[in-house]
Amino acid sequence: MAKELKELTPRSVSYSQWYNDLVIKADLAENSAVRGCMVIKPYGYAIWEKMQRYLDDMFKETGHVNAYFPLFIPKSFLSKEADHVEGFAKECAVVTHYRLKNNPDGTGVVVDPEAKLEEELIVRPTSETIIWNTYKGWIQSWRDLPILCNQWANVVRWEMRTRMFLRTAEFLWQEGHTAHATEQEAIDEAVKMINVYGDFAENYMAVPVIKGIKSANERFAGALETFTIEAMMQDGKALQSGTSHFLGQNFAKAFDVTFMNKEGRPELVWATSWGVSTRLMGALIMTHSDDNGLVLPPKLAPIQVVIIPIHRNDEQLEKINERVAEITKELKKHGISVKYDNGDNKKPGWKFAEYELKGVPVRLVMGGRDLENNTVEVFRRDTLSKETVSQDGIADYVKDLLDKIQENIFKKAYDMRETTTKTVDTWEEFKEKIEEGGFILAHWDGTPETEEYIKEETKATIRCIPLDGDKTPGVCMVTGKPSLQRVLFARAY
Repeated sequence: MAKELKELTPRSVSYSQWYNDLVIKADLAENSAVRGCMVIKPYGYAIWEKMQRYLDDMFKETGHVNAYFPLFIPKSFLSKEADHVEGFAKECAVVTHYRLKNNPDGTGVVVDPEAKLEEELIVRPTSETIIWNTYKGWIQSWRDLPILCNQWANVVRWEMRTRMFLRTAEFLWQEGHTAHATEQEAIDEAVKMINVYGDFAENYMAVPVIKGIKSANERFAGALETFTIEAMMQDGKALQSGTSHFLGQNFAKAFDVTFMNKEGRPELVWATSWGVSTRLMGALIMTHSDDNGLVLPPKLAPIQVVIIPIHRNDEQLEKINERVAEITKELKKHGISVKYDNGDNKKPGWKFAEYELKGVPVRLVMGGRDLENNTVEVFRRDTLSKETVSQDGIADYVKDLLDKIQENIFKKAYDMRETTTKTVDTWEEFKEKIEEGGFILAHWDGTPETEEYIKEETKATIRCIPLDGDKTPGVCMVTGKPSLQRVLFARAY
């Protein structure tokens, strides 16, 4: 049973199938009856909840407040900002009627043709338009600025090829939308939030990221600048893991959002938007996990420690229960989430396999000999290693171990990224190295034509122009024209 539970397609055989197997077998999510949509199961949602909690705290610490805006957007709103509607037009779900009726032939229900909407409604693919229409009523004076709103919501983008967490027709996310009196204040906000995302990715998810600016071709529809964090997955493909957009005054112009400045003159408002989604779950899985299952960073693990008893009889189990109750109490005092699994419906071997598959960072095992010797067996998920330690001071030991695991899985992911990042100077070398996977740093002449040519020839895209990258000028690997700095290329999800 334990073997069947853990049996995943090895990454070396099919990384894609390994990922799908893991999402399902670790009880994170499953496909739903609605094409392209998923059911996030309780264990998967518990991880997402921890992500939400930490991010929400970080947003509030930077002065943001939560609000909620409508799911439906009048079609005319999307027509007001040309670049924005062009960017999302092919992904929009459209509501045309508001009522069903029984089919006269008795075969179920049909759309009532008499219930056609005067104006179609779009199920939100993102909320800039509905929010900026709302902000028009909130903003009259410089005293009303800045507005720093975030919302936790679902959005719909009608994807044709879907994969759970990475790309689904409906997904969960947060979207921040801010309004400012000056251009510089809005730019500072966009940069601040990409730094918040980078901090969260590295310090909570243990995922190393590169912060940078998107090229014009890859920019968010309607933005003047898009900042991004880019992560590298174990299969050598990049994953865009969060974006923050400087929107300029585009949406203020489209929705006529102005304010009276301190001198009593009307000005257009400056805007940003920024968001991360359940795609972060995909990043978490693909950055750390292995052929035995999930590897979760302790800060995001729903269960940080699982304790499993091994006993010969009920009398011995009762003694183990008493001792474990004391250990559990001490662990919880340290803020550690712990589960004691003393159920008799599964054998210890099955439990070991289950919690290993689910990525629980630390497993404690206590048997009769441990009771006699005042010891406990400690297993760490990241290294698959175990040791026997004293029960005295076990809570302090585990707390320290969880910190070490968090650091270790970040270092492992960082080292993998560094060893698969290459610097190239020629087009021939680029075409060779891109087949190996990983990031490539290379010079580009800054033109969309060259960028598109590289994409067509190699399926690689410019992931970002690194903010902290090498600023040494050079020449484009394709055209030989001047290049201001190296940019980051990769094939991507």
